[in-house]
Amino acid sequence: MAQEDNTRVDGDIVTGKSLYDYQIRDLNEIFSRIDTAPPNHNMIYQLPTGGGKTVVFSEIARRYIQKTGKRVFILTHRIELSKQTSAMLNEFGVKNKVINSQVKEIPDHRDYMCFVAMVETLNNRLNDEKVSLEDVGLVIIDEAHYNSFRKLFKYFEDCFILGVTATPLSSSVKLPMNDSYDELLVGSSIQSLIDKKYLAKANTLSYDVGLGTLKIGVNGDYTVASSEELYNSVLMRSKLLYAYEQTSKGKKTLIFNNGINTSQYVFETFRSEGYDVRHLDNTHTKKERQDILHWFKHKPDAILTSVSILTTGFDEPTIESIILNRATRSLSLYLQMIGRGSRILPNKTTFQVIDLGNNIARFGPWSSDFDWQKIFKNPTLFLDTLITDENLERMFKYKMPDEIRNKFAKSQDIEFDIDEEYKKVAAEKLKSEVVIQRAIDQHLRIITENADDLMEALSLIRLLRDDIHDRIRHYCYNISNSTRNYRDWAMEEYVKKLKKSVMNAY
Repeated sequence: MAQEDNTRVDGDIVTGKSLYDYQIRDLNEIFSRIDTAPPNHNMIYQLPTGGGKTVVFSEIARRYIQKTGKRVFILTHRIELSKQTSAMLNEFGVKNKVINSQVKEIPDHRDYMCFVAMVETLNNRLNDEKVSLEDVGLVIIDEAHYNSFRKLFKYFEDCFILGVTATPLSSSVKLPMNDSYDELLVGSSIQSLIDKKYLAKANTLSYDVGLGTLKIGVNGDYTVASSEELYNSVLMRSKLLYAYEQTSKGKKTLIFNNGINTSQYVFETFRSEGYDVRHLDNTHTKKERQDILHWFKHKPDAILTSVSILTTGFDEPTIESIILNRATRSLSLYLQMIGRGSRILPNKTTFQVIDLGNNIARFGPWSSDFDWQKIFKNPTLFLDTLITDENLERMFKYKMPDEIRNKFAKSQDIEFDIDEEYKKVAAEKLKSEVVIQRAIDQHLRIITENADDLMEALSLIRLLRDDIHDRIRHYCYNISNSTRNYRDWAMEEYVKKLKKSVMNAY
């Protein structure tokens, strides 16, 4: 994110590119630290996705080389980021060399003042003593919240290390960032960049999803296996398709999933409905990926379903809708996924976000003012205070969709509050099962008010399954029995009793 022009940064003229006011402010603050901190100082710089981090650190590299005559290393974790960074450096007039898997030795290293390197490749070359670190004074680490960079710190003990990220929260709960970095510089917030028209505003829509079957893996996030079991279900695929058709149909849409199988199921679901859709994951060849992204860029109503591969290093401003067809416990991933749609265009000031994983309920809106200093200093406290899936579900209240509500048009009141009814039953000193019987009686009433015959009545029961599921869920919380087996049994019993009552009524 930068403008073609000249701009003045603390007395220096930047040619070819100009920075926005907030970028200039942050750049000057960073150089103040570089000028005054000890040479082995490690600092994190936070700026939201879409805020132009690559632009800022490219100008930092240019200016640092000009001021000090020392070399700069820029480290990335993906080849796409290396290429993008090298291209941006070229726009800033910084001659650079990319160290990738094809580069085995650098005999011409004295011809360059700036190097862009993949973390694993550089580690291998340094171990083999194929790369010289002569006169290196500054190391810039892109997407610094990933932990793979830590293995390289031992080679740069006398350098100023600048980590750059949108989310200064480590990808591993066991390796907090404050173990490796001395301080955090927080840039502009998402909301301030929206207010200043630098980022698009997110219009969000959430659908409540029961996450009780998900399991947490060693990395602190939900496992792929448990996610696929939930999201591959017919119910969730139907909910995804319904959500898309309600708010995103005709818009360029990017769908994030947790698992290749889920993404392929999503692909088949949309294709069977006649939509032009593509699936992308890390098993695709470079050529296949290029072709798919070229198609996505140029087709206005394209639907692309993917698996995490596009969370970083991917910039497509024409995206109009982001669908989170997954749940995550990672704040970084949450912000990165939504951020893919935040690029602004002359005819695009807003974008759609559909949440099918209770993520907004867990973390708050995408544009929330996160206290990054507090998170950086005490990430464990932040993680420990995240709302649990059980508490999230307790907050859910089922709202009957309009197309179902219309089927019960003859009934004035269709609501039944299980929590309130449980309190009444407890006050009356009755058994808790009375709550379920009263709920069944209420469903029977609205069915008989709206169905003329038995077949129509049985079809209405099928429409009430989400409502029944919600009632059972709240009932289980009240009796402190939320195991999956009990909930499944209770659901089955409820439907069985309701069907029997309906058949008796007709």
